[in-house]
Amino acid sequence: MIGKTIEDLEPGQSAAFSKTISESDVYLFAGITGDFNPAHVNQPYAEKTFFKARIAHGILVAGLLSAVMANQLPGPGAVYIHQDLDFKAPVYIGDTVTAQVEVLAIDLGTNRVELKTTCLNQDGVVVVDGQATVSPPKRP
Repeated sequence: MIGKTIEDLEPGQSAAFSKTISESDVYLFAGITGDFNPAHVNQPYAEKTFFKARIAHGILVAGLLSAVMANQLPGPGAVYIHQDLDFKAPVYIGDTVTAQVEVLAIDLGTNRVELKTTCLNQDGVVVVDGQATVSPPKRP
């Protein structure tokens, strides 16, 4: 199964994926990456920061965008080439994040698609904003 090819895409198409960030997600991500910043894994420390509680790793949250691109738009077979990210607000354990991608531009000659990438929390606050370049799968 392959995802949408460049011929199947058009500006304005979008897709989304939502996930509630758990304590396990944060600890597993810390273990996988080696990022044990106390803002993520140490509640007493985090309570003394301006966040007032532990927060999820920004890259963990941004990684949800990859799930949208890999599974939905363009989907299986797409290659993630580039990503610009702005981290706008913290994500706390227990927050539900919705990662969204929207097709902005298509380059048939290079088989590249520019995507607007956004993550919002359950209150509709943008927590991550950016733009990605992907190469959709080619027709078999």
